Amino acid sequence: MSDRAISAKLRGAWRAAMALGATVLLAGAAGGASASPCAFEPQGEGHISDIIDARSFRLQDGREVRLAGIEPVLREGASGQALTKILGSRDVALRGEDDTPDRYGRQYAFVFLGSSESSVQEELLSQGEAFVSTTVTERECASALIAAETAARRAKRGIWADPAVIKNTESPGDILTGIGRFTLVEGKVLSVRQAGTTTYLNFGRNWTRDFAATIPKRALAVFEAAGILPKSFENRRIRVRGFVEAHGGPRIDVLRVGQIELLGGN
Repeated sequence: MSDRAISAKLRGAWRAAMALGATVLLAGAAGGASASPCAFEPQGEGHISDIIDARSFRLQDGREVRLAGIEPVLREGASGQALTKILGSRDVALRGEDDTPDRYGRQYAFVFLGSSESSVQEELLSQGEAFVSTTVTERECASALIAAETAARRAKRGIWADPAVIKNTESPGDILTGIGRFTLVEGKVLSVRQAGTTTYLNFGRNWTRDFAATIPKRALAVFEAAGILPKSFENRRIRVRGFVEAHGGPRIDVLRVGQIELLGGN
């Protein structure tokens, strides 16, 4: 399969089916914000009481809300500053597919201010203050979030001003410094191998040291449904997003097609 064909399939996967067996908690806009691609069912409104962290806030009625669809940029000494600048102490509208709180009592939602047709998530992404997560399944909403992140990256806004924000697979030690963090990693896949129930996209030849993206057997159906075989990534440059783990070398577990982007060139 050509790079062009794989890239088209991956873009389609971003928009159409980014999750398998994951609990998806999405939200969007209310009232005048109905034109937003991230506008789902109303989850109520409220007034901001205080900002908790980079993607969470509390309403005056006591509800704790977390922004769905993004992963915050973690900066030492700057937790919540970008969100505070956007929200301040204002009225917000929440939308989503499910307003059931998680086990910690937090409600996940897309958040809108007044009649804005853009979500707070899109604003954070456009400022380079967040990454698109891999949980969004609604195609138009996913496309809007990806577009906002891409624009910020190309303009080198926020975190994207630092060229080291995307980790290089040739520096596994640097990747390991982000254990437990949502990270973007890119490099050339040297080999694709299966061991037991796991498929490995290997970016180096030393499995105890080098970076690998791992695809568990249960996730292979997602790639098959998108018409993509993991073997097709061999000898191609890709970007992987997800949470870094350490199993010998650094690893990112790939459960969704949307975690992988095909880059130009071999």
